Amino acid sequence: MTPPTIEYGLIAPIATLVIGVLIGILVEAFVPRRSRHSIQVTIALAAQIIALAFVTVGWDDRPGQAVMGAISVDGPTRLIWALLLIFGILAALMYGEMRIGGGSTAFAPQANTIPGSLAEREAIAARQENTEVFPLFLMAMSGMMIMPAANDLLTMFVGLEILSLPLYVMCGLARRRRLLSQEAAMKYFLLGALSSAFFLFGVALLYGFAGSFTLGDIDTAITRSTQSFALVLAGAALAIVGMLFKVGAVPFHSWVPDVYFGSPTPVTAFMAICTKIAAFGALMRLLFVALGGIRWDWQLLLSVIAVLTMILGSLVGLVQRDVKRLLAYSSIANAGFILVSVVGAMTPGTGVAPGHLGSFSGTMVYLGGYGLANMGAFAVLTTVRRAGGEATGFVAWHGLARRRPLLGALMTLFLLSLAGIPMTGGFIGKLVSFTAAWQGGYGWLVVVAMAFSLVAAGYYFRVIYLMFFYEPNPETDIVHPGLPTGIVITVAAVGTLVLGLVPAFALGLFANAAQFLR
Repeated sequence: MTPPTIEYGLIAPIATLVIGVLIGILVEAFVPRRSRHSIQVTIALAAQIIALAFVTVGWDDRPGQAVMGAISVDGPTRLIWALLLIFGILAALMYGEMRIGGGSTAFAPQANTIPGSLAEREAIAARQENTEVFPLFLMAMSGMMIMPAANDLLTMFVGLEILSLPLYVMCGLARRRRLLSQEAAMKYFLLGALSSAFFLFGVALLYGFAGSFTLGDIDTAITRSTQSFALVLAGAALAIVGMLFKVGAVPFHSWVPDVYFGSPTPVTAFMAICTKIAAFGALMRLLFVALGGIRWDWQLLLSVIAVLTMILGSLVGLVQRDVKRLLAYSSIANAGFILVSVVGAMTPGTGVAPGHLGSFSGTMVYLGGYGLANMGAFAVLTTVRRAGGEATGFVAWHGLARRRPLLGALMTLFLLSLAGIPMTGGFIGKLVSFTAAWQGGYGWLVVVAMAFSLVAAGYYFRVIYLMFFYEPNPETDIVHPGLPTGIVITVAAVGTLVLGLVPAFALGLFANAAQFLR
């Protein structure tokens, strides 16, 4: 028996997060409850900062494969890991925020109590905190790190499940409106399990065609095969469906509004950004490395899905009356805009010169700008409250900018970035993303995307209008954010402006990390 080889240096970022999970579990077992919160926040932040340091130190190292070829650590992997960890650190700060909630976090004091029961009231009175959420958070992060780095379909599936299972739990842990939160968790779990089954069925069909789970072997089998492609087309379609569910593309989007609305806002922000980064990273590795030989087939499929996603996310978002649900439909629309870049399929070797932006780089730039604006918007949302918790209805947001001019200005910046207005990170993301699609021969799709970008801008400007031009709502309480949320809002605002005004450094960094290892 040959002993396995594990290149610990290459997988150090993932290993660091897993160690953080184990330490967090030990803290839950042995540390007194009153001391756990600060320790768990410190562990979550420290694990991600150390992992990010490992990624930064190895940025210019040669690409390589680890764990007997199961993990590819190349330029795209390191770029995705860096984005995930940056946004993960910001999400962890939101998880640990206590000042906004009057000395409590956004999570239920005891997850195993029945909503409205005596046990729950006693837990609230005792000011207990649900600190188990931090090991769950790090576990989900480790799955997000594995999935886009997977070099074979089984490892990709394992990453998908490690990412999904903790998220199902965290969605049901809201401190207030717990029944709505638990309903969101159940919907996410049922539809997520279905999508995992689709993905696994697709993996089985692809294995039946190629005789291997490795992405490079599947590509070789496709390019050299003389038999019917029916099996590989069916397998590719099912595997792609599994990924599209995670990004919230139409017609696999039905979970997004209810789950985003019912989940604790820090979890919603985490899902809206980090899950999309991981899922799009894995989707592009699957398409560009394993399924490049049938690109004409999946380009047609994804272009149709992109159009449907942009239409639904833009039009349905116009009739929303709640800021949180509006951001959910914004997430759907943005998934369609991102797919435009993926459809272009401009990669090194297919028309993109080294050091220039292609589909992968354009998608990551878009996700970076989208993530900064979304993280900032959700952080601002947590500060607008009523007696029952967060106030997300439009009426509660009337005159917000008149009462808190700085907060209103920051929310305006984030909404303008999501709309793709020039001099914001969102504009740069749309520019490079749509350019990649145009260069790939999908000019018609870019025109459709630009048209629906204008439609989607309508609901962003609507929120801006009611913040500035309506009389303030006296029933709404705008809470001063604590230090964690203040850091998140500041970083998001500065990042959005820097990416929009001085994009050259970021674009160069993204362009030089676009070559997948085969």
